[in-house]
Amino acid sequence: MKAKVKIAQLEPGTGNTKGAQETKEESYSSLSEDYNSADSENESNLSQRRKDLSPGCIPSAGCIAAAWRKRHLARTQADYLPLDVSNDRQLSRRRESSDLESEDESDMNNLRFVPKMRSLRHRMAEHMVPASDESSDDEAETKWEEQQIKKAVKLSQETYRDASLCKSQAAKPTFDPCVSLPPVSLETVKKRLTERIASLQDVHRAHQREYGKYVEDIESSKITVQELEKSSEAAMNYKFYRAMKTYVENLVNCFNEKLKYINELEFAVHALLQQRATSVMKRRQDELKMESAYMQHLATGNDKPTDDGLESDEKMKLLKTCEHRRTCRRQLRERSQKAAHHEGMSSDDELAVTELTEFQKSKDNILEESRKIFEDVHADFCDIRKILLKFQEWKEKFPDSYCDAYISFCLPKLLNPLVRVELMNWSPLEQNSADLEEMPWFKAVEEFSGARKSPESKRDDDPDGEVLPRVIEKTILPKITVFVKNVWDPLSTAQTENLVRLCNNVFEKQVLSKSECSRAKQDLINMVVLRMKRSVEEDVFIPLYPKSAVEDKSSPRSKFRDRRFWSAVKLLSNVLLWDGIVQEDTLRDLGLSKLLNRYLLLNLLNTPAGPDNVEKCKEVVACFPERWFQNLGSGSTLPELLNFCQHLLQCARTLHRNNHSDETEEVILLLVKVKALRIAEEFIEEYKLEHLKSVIRK
Repeated sequence: MKAKVKIAQLEPGTGNTKGAQETKEESYSSLSEDYNSADSENESNLSQRRKDLSPGCIPSAGCIAAAWRKRHLARTQADYLPLDVSNDRQLSRRRESSDLESEDESDMNNLRFVPKMRSLRHRMAEHMVPASDESSDDEAETKWEEQQIKKAVKLSQETYRDASLCKSQAAKPTFDPCVSLPPVSLETVKKRLTERIASLQDVHRAHQREYGKYVEDIESSKITVQELEKSSEAAMNYKFYRAMKTYVENLVNCFNEKLKYINELEFAVHALLQQRATSVMKRRQDELKMESAYMQHLATGNDKPTDDGLESDEKMKLLKTCEHRRTCRRQLRERSQKAAHHEGMSSDDELAVTELTEFQKSKDNILEESRKIFEDVHADFCDIRKILLKFQEWKEKFPDSYCDAYISFCLPKLLNPLVRVELMNWSPLEQNSADLEEMPWFKAVEEFSGARKSPESKRDDDPDGEVLPRVIEKTILPKITVFVKNVWDPLSTAQTENLVRLCNNVFEKQVLSKSECSRAKQDLINMVVLRMKRSVEEDVFIPLYPKSAVEDKSSPRSKFRDRRFWSAVKLLSNVLLWDGIVQEDTLRDLGLSKLLNRYLLLNLLNTPAGPDNVEKCKEVVACFPERWFQNLGSGSTLPELLNFCQHLLQCARTLHRNNHSDETEEVILLLVKVKALRIAEEFIEEYKLEHLKSVIRK
């Protein structure tokens, strides 16, 4: 305890150090005598200190005092070299610690509690420390000792770890013979291995159970996802829209690929029909020119036409061929017992057998190619009914998005290629051509549009009601326009009647559309008017011969003139068939101002008044639409018919003078029919024909 008090007095600072230096010389002689005994004591205690500082042991108070003494001596004499060379490493560490550490608290953290050599001065300082202050510092010493014990335990553990690391890094590990290992037997090893295996098996089984649980969770999650996909409205909507988008994209791509072939085949069909129509009209015009030239040469007294660029034999052959066709048609009418037919009212559009065979063969080849267009396409993409069912499903499930997407506006253009393929063999001019309403595409679109539904069941805001009219406008009307421009013959009554009937039917379907005007419809009507004007200019020709030349009804010139007159009457009838489709002013200009007053009336004026003239006038009046005369007042007729009515009045006077009472009455009836009542009344008053007043009242 005395030694500890001395160390505590040396620690605080320079005052204790100076006292030690003052007493150092006085006690030097006495301490020198104990030098040898101290050395031997130091060596004997070295092993004991190392044992006390071994890992896990708490240092004693003597070890702690020795540590304080070593630190103090290192500060007072840093150039001390120990005699024991083995302690060089410890000396260097002590010097480094003394240079770097200035505070007591930090110095204690770096202390190494290992046995070291004490120097002579150190031992002398221990004897020179005064003992008078021992009792005053007992309490502080006790507290300090407890702190140092705690620090020593921690430092000893760190020292043990450093020593273990150094041993593991050494080339040849050294073992402390003092450390004893527990005895190991085979049974002990076997027991530990068995326990280890059992532990690993338990862990493995736990992992297997966890893995099974995870697998069950995954399967349950998959089932939940499937159920959510089925039950979730958003997922179903997305799935439907994605499928519909893919379907429409594939459908459009398919049509884009096939559209090139459809255009080629449709153009080939139109070109074939146009070639036949052009050939017939050109032949008719050539025959008219040659026949007119032949009649002109007959007027000069020659039986045969002179050579004017073509061989006479060839011209005569053509005329004989034309006469042969005319004879064949006459015989056919006689067998069919057709009445009220006049020479010249035939269209003369027959083809030779070879031409007809070649035409039909080419047409069959084109139609066969058209059937192959969609042979490699699934029915869902080439059947109009199935395509419309897809959009019908959309409309039923999601009507709002269906309307927002303007599907009713897109369907006519989308269905255009399929409709055109079905119309490849259709002609609006032929009697035996299939009716539009009987075609599969028309039935499918009509059913989709709800055109067959009763007005009570229809919705006013249903956009699909416009699909059929738009298909007609986008596809049917342009096709009819092409036929009118390139194929239609206005002189053909059969073609004109079929065309007028088709247009009336189509325009009636278009009434369902809410659009006030249709550009396609107007284009068709304009093309009809243009084609009729060209026919009036190119196909009408009525020669004027002297009355002496046509008095003989069997003469060639008389027959030729009559044929040309009846051909013009036929054209007038065909033109006026368009009443109700073409504007009335346009028809009156074409039919009355041009055809009647410019061509027909001249022939009538040049024809002697008689039954033949009355018959011609009756046929002309029969062509006029009755609607034109329904709202006429004040007993006057149409302005364009004034000249014709004056001709009827002259015929009536001539017939009355020649005592043809029946023919006279027929002429008066014609005046009444065209509402020329004032002219008829003047004639009755003039000739006192009271019995005809009843005819006017009717």
